[in-house]
Amino acid sequence: MIRRLIRTRLRARSAEEIADLRLAALSWLGITCFPLYYAIFGWLVPQPYENLAARMIGTALGIGGLLARRLPPRLRDRYTLVLVTYELPFFCTFMFLMNHANVTWSQVMLVMLVALFHFDFHLALRAGAIGISSAMLLAIALGAGDVLVSTEVLQLLPVQLFLAGWMWVFSQSRKALEEEKLEGLGEGLGAVAHEMRTPLASLDANVRGLSRMQQRAGQDNPVMRQALGRMQYEVRHMNHMIDLFLLSAQAVRQKLDAHETVSMLDTVESALRRYPFTGEVQRQLVALQVRSDFRFGGQNELAIMLLLNLLRNAMQAVQRAGKGRVRIVIDGARPVPRVLVIDTGCGIAPHHLPMIFQRFFTYPEHNGAGIGLALCRQVMQAWQAKLHCVSREHAYAIFVLEFPLKASR
Repeated sequence: MIRRLIRTRLRARSAEEIADLRLAALSWLGITCFPLYYAIFGWLVPQPYENLAARMIGTALGIGGLLARRLPPRLRDRYTLVLVTYELPFFCTFMFLMNHANVTWSQVMLVMLVALFHFDFHLALRAGAIGISSAMLLAIALGAGDVLVSTEVLQLLPVQLFLAGWMWVFSQSRKALEEEKLEGLGEGLGAVAHEMRTPLASLDANVRGLSRMQQRAGQDNPVMRQALGRMQYEVRHMNHMIDLFLLSAQAVRQKLDAHETVSMLDTVESALRRYPFTGEVQRQLVALQVRSDFRFGGQNELAIMLLLNLLRNAMQAVQRAGKGRVRIVIDGARPVPRVLVIDTGCGIAPHHLPMIFQRFFTYPEHNGAGIGLALCRQVMQAWQAKLHCVSREHAYAIFVLEFPLKASR
C-alpha cells in the first residue's frame, strides 16, 4: 500500500492531488502506527506513560481519513485539519508532556514538526496552534502542568522554533520552484503557439486560392467543396486553439488578481463570437439564456478564455456522444450570481469527476494538454469565485461558476 502511494505521488502534478495523497498516507500511518507503537512503547521499550484510549481515537480518525477522501473538497479539507491536528501536534505534545519530556518523546516531537510542515504551511500553523495548546491544557488538567517549565522542555523549545523556521523556508522554496515551472510552461506554450501561426496562415491562403480557382473554372465538385470546407474548419479550429494557448500562457505568467469589472453577458457573447463553429448547424446547438446579467471582478481576456475552455469541452462531449445540446445560463438575480455551462452529451464518469480539475489530467487520454480546467479553477479562485461540476455519465455535465456577491453588484 505504501509503495503504491509513493508511485502514485510521483505521478501527481496538482496541489489538490498531492494534498489528497498526503491525507491518505497520514491515514494509513495512523492506522498502523498507533497500535504498533502502543505495543513497542508498552512492552518492548516501556515508557512512563501510555494511553490506549488516545491511540484508539487516532486509529479511528485514520480510518475516517480514508473515507474522507470521497467527501466534497470543503468537507475533506476540514477533516484533514482535524486529522492532522490530532495525530501530529496534539497527540505527540500530549504524550511528550505526560512522559515528562524524556529523550524518546523529545525526538518524536522533532519528527512531528517535520511531518507537520510537509502539509500546507497555513494548515500546519493552524493545526500546530490548536493541537499544541489543547495538549498543554489537557496535560495541566491531568496534573502535569509543572513539566511545561521544566529544563527539558525549555531546552527543546529553541530547537523546535529553529526547525519550524527552516521548514517555512523550504515551503517557500517549493512554492517558488512551482511558479518557475509554470512560468516555463507558459513561455513554451507561447512559443509553440506563435510558431504555428505561419503554416496555418499559408494553409488557409492555399485553401481560399483553390476555392477561387474552382469557382472561376465553373466546376462544382461536391467532394472537393466538402474537403476544402473541412480544411477551412480545421484551420479556424487550430487558430482558436492557438488563441487558447496564448491566453493560457499569459495566465500562467501573469498575476491573476481581479483588477477589472466585467459584464458576464459581454464575456459570454465574446466567447460565442470567437468559437470556431463548423457552421450554422453547430452554432444552433448552443443556446444562451440570460435571466439577469451581472458584473464581476476579474479580467476580461481571462474570463473569455475561461468560457472558451468550458464551451470547447461541452462541444466535444456532444460530439463524442453523437447527441445533445449546450446551454449557457447567466443568472445574476440569485443570492450568489452564477453561470451554468450545461451539455447533454456523454457526461463524466463518477470515478473521473474528482480528477477533472487536476493539472495534466485528460479524459479521454491524449485529449488536450490537461491544463484547461485546472487553469480555469485557478483563475476563479484568484477572483474569490468558485468552479465545480455536477455530472451524470451518458446524460449531462453542468459546470457551475459562482461569483462573490459583493463584487457582482
